[in-house]
Parts: sequence; structure tokens; C-alpha cells
Amino acid sequence: MSLRYLTAGETHGPQLTAIIEGLPSNLTLDFEALNFQLHRRQKGYGRGRRMQIEKDTAQIVGGVRHGYTTGAPVALVVANNDWTHWKNIMNIEPIEGTDEEKRRVHRPRPGHADLNGGLKYNLKDLRNVLERSSARETTVRVAVGAIARQFLEQFGIRIAGQVIRIGEIEAPPHDLSIDELIEKTEASSVRVVDVETEKKMEAYIDQIKQDGDSIGGIVECIVEGVPIGLGSYVQYDRKLDARIAQGVMSINAFKGVEIGIGFEAGILRGSQVHDEIMYEEERGYHRASNRLGGFEGGMTNGMPVVVRGVMKPIPTLYKPLQSVDIDTKEAFTAQVERSDACAVPAASVVMEHVVAWEIAKAFLEKFGGDSMEETQTNYNQYLAQLERY
Repeated sequence: MSLRYLTAGETHGPQLTAIIEGLPSNLTLDFEALNFQLHRRQKGYGRGRRMQIEKDTAQIVGGVRHGYTTGAPVALVVANNDWTHWKNIMNIEPIEGTDEEKRRVHRPRPGHADLNGGLKYNLKDLRNVLERSSARETTVRVAVGAIARQFLEQFGIRIAGQVIRIGEIEAPPHDLSIDELIEKTEASSVRVVDVETEKKMEAYIDQIKQDGDSIGGIVECIVEGVPIGLGSYVQYDRKLDARIAQGVMSINAFKGVEIGIGFEAGILRGSQVHDEIMYEEERGYHRASNRLGGFEGGMTNGMPVVVRGVMKPIPTLYKPLQSVDIDTKEAFTAQVERSDACAVPAASVVMEHVVAWEIAKAFLEKFGGDSMEETQTNYNQYLAQLERY
């Protein structure tokens, strides 16, 4: 069975919910490590007041017993503490009151799902759109990805993320190991590796916030230990790099993705792009470089997977852009909801877990197994096959 999940819940509802199907039995889960990933998502310079309210913790309510998965669907919930302020407004039962009392939204925000969602679903209160389309949903996606991450770690696959750019400020390149990268980015308020860039980005975000504006950026995810051969060239929808790209583009506010050097490949000559194939008895087949980001032909090639995503500025502005009132059809400044000036550092964490999910899914598609023991046996046999090749 293919690994899959669904989420449900609204940004100001009582909780966010996810159901995961297809996890093997006997995967030992570290709940502290799972919630640590949720904590990482809440951090980052430029976050709004909402993160001071929420204390995100995942509660697993099905599919896990005595610390390990049973093979049944895993159900988890993340409570919204802010629900206490919205109980009446988000009540599932009909309520009386004025539009103002119901916090009805009729002024769509440019760049958000508000207007398109209202038109598509014939919703005259755009709150019904923004409540679900909010990036708050990424909380439960991180929880899901954190479980996938723990699965991958059982097979020596490790993941790190970093911020490459926030607006006009770009982080300088480096050649740190994954351990060094994790250590330095975890100590940074903006998830970069050097203090000078961190200070520049903080000052830049402060200015953006003071201007009543928002700013986006570029984030990068690196995955080490991925075996050769995840994904396939035989059909378009089995190419793993394509599935990772779709996953990254599904993150709220992401507008672009590249693998390896990405769009730079459209500028350089072929001799400057493709990675030469090498062979050593101890390492086996590998590449002299990694400009293609660990993929050839839609399959992993054993080199680190390198993915970058572009996040646009958050569309909720404290100096709103012009919009149109859906009641009067007159021009108006867009509705203001509480929001962040910059969520790029948090987006880096979200992307790590989206990528983790896609790689875990491809891993199980290739090696199968109803239990972790069966998956491990199949994986070991494959590694032996690669060694004999």
C-alpha cells in the first residue's frame, strides 16, 4: 500500500488533524523529537503574535501503542490554543449576530485564496476560505513529515535545511558538513550559518515590518544517505524529483522550486552542468560533483538530494493593497488578519518535512514491507545487489 495522508482543520478551529496510512508496524517513535520539529517551525525572526499564543504539540490518538506503530492508520491532532478566542465565531452550529460579530470577511486580500475560493465554492463569507487556506495547516504537515523523517533515519537518511535568501539579503555559499549545517542553523534566528548575515537579515525584516509590508525568500533542503534508485524513469508520475517539486509547490506561498543548480542549468554549457561518473571500490558508483542535486532520469543517484524553494511575501499586509468588496463591488483596502512579516525561516522547516514525506513514500514504494523488519530485510538485499553490480 502506498504511503498517504489527509489533513483537516481550520486556523482558528479547535485542532488540526491528520491521518497517515501505510506506515509499517514496529516503527519506534520518539515523541519528544516529533514535537521538537513542531517547535522549530514556530521559531524564526519575523513571526507574528500567533506564535506567542500557540504551544504546538502533536497528540497521537491512533495507530501507535507503547511507543511503536501497529500497522494501522496513525491519527494525530495538534490543538489550536487560539481557539479559546474564536469559539463562538468558529462554532459548527448556526449563530446569531451581525457580520461584524461573526467576523465575516468580504474584502478579499490580493495574493491569497480568498476571492478565488469564494467564487469556486460560492462562499459569501471569505473566512470560510482563509481559515482552511491559512499556512497554519503546515503545522500538522510538519507533524506528519516528522514521522516520515524518523522512518528515514532508521535507514541512515538525514535531512537539513537552511535559508539562502530573504529579500535583498543573500547568504554566502559554504561547504559545511550536514552536522555543521544543522548545528549552525539551529542556533540562528533566521536559519543561516553565519552571524553577519543573520544580523543583516534581522535588520532587513525589522524595516519591512516597520513599513507595514512583508518579504519572502529562498530556502534549501539537503538530504544525505538516500540510496540510488528511488523514483523511476518509466512513467512521468513516478519521477521522484517531479513529486518532490509538486510537494514543495503545495506549501503555502511557494512559487518556485529547483533541484540542484536548477534554473542556472539554462545558462551554462552541458560540460558545466552534468556530473561525471566515478567508481571507487569503497564508495562504489558516485559523481564527481552534484550540480544535478542527486537526481538523474527522475531517480536518485546516491548523491545528496538538494532542493530549493521560493516563498513569496505573505499576502496579508498591515498597509493593505487595493481590493474589491464582494458585497458592494466597490474598491476598498483588503481585510487585515494577524500575520507574519516574514515566515521564510519557518518555511525552511516546513520544506524539510515535505521533502521527507516524499522520499519516505518513494522508499516504501520500492522496498515495501508491512513491518519495519521486512522493510529492513528488503533494503539490505538491495544494498547487497548494488554492491555486486
